[in-house]
Amino acid sequence: MSRAPDGAWPPAWAPDELRHAGRENVDADHVARYDQKEDADAAAEVRRLGGLGLDARSTVIDLGAGTGQFTLAVAPHCRSVVAVDVSPLMVQRLEAKLAAAGHDNVDVVQAGFLTYEHEGDPVDFVYSRWALHHLGDAWKAMALHRIRQLLRPGAVLRLLDVAYSFAPAEMSDRIERWRSTLPVAAETADAWVRADIDEHVRDEHSTFTWLLEPMMERTGLRVEEAIYSADGFFAEYVARAV
Repeated sequence: MSRAPDGAWPPAWAPDELRHAGRENVDADHVARYDQKEDADAAAEVRRLGGLGLDARSTVIDLGAGTGQFTLAVAPHCRSVVAVDVSPLMVQRLEAKLAAAGHDNVDVVQAGFLTYEHEGDPVDFVYSRWALHHLGDAWKAMALHRIRQLLRPGAVLRLLDVAYSFAPAEMSDRIERWRSTLPVAAETADAWVRADIDEHVRDEHSTFTWLLEPMMERTGLRVEEAIYSADGFFAEYVARAV
């Protein structure tokens, strides 16, 4: 990702989001098999947004769209979608899937949370799943601020991510228990293994829910719903622009 001249965004002191995108998201083999390894339950997410007002008049931004599982699922149910991802390989895969599907109401943009520049009116929904954790906490806050600028007042952010809902003192035990649910070696190329957990916790930037939620509130996003997984590692939110 190229740097902007002085005075433009992103400045020279901002992180290069592609470098922080996670090794797997710039790995051609991983991208090729992503849809077999990861199921975003996109149809259920579209139904969830339908209950929050999504309809044929809605505009949606999918931030960290990946291979476009949610983008392709929501496109028939709204006026338009902008699918944004920082990985050129993910963008290529998404564009190929869109061409095969024949949707004509989707724009694809290679950009990140910190570099996407929206054209047009504020939107009705921003959706993001398992992407925000690639940024450190200060940059998560900046990303949430920029998301708030994308949304019209009353519009919805639907955020799902790896976020820890336990206390720091519990972290070692929780991580080890999480690792123990996965095999050491994969039986197939599409299986998750303990090394995937190690890499995520060590190299990426998942934060605690009790840090993430004040970030949303501070940036003008009122948390209306927060659901934590039983193991304490995953959180999903509905937040509304105030």
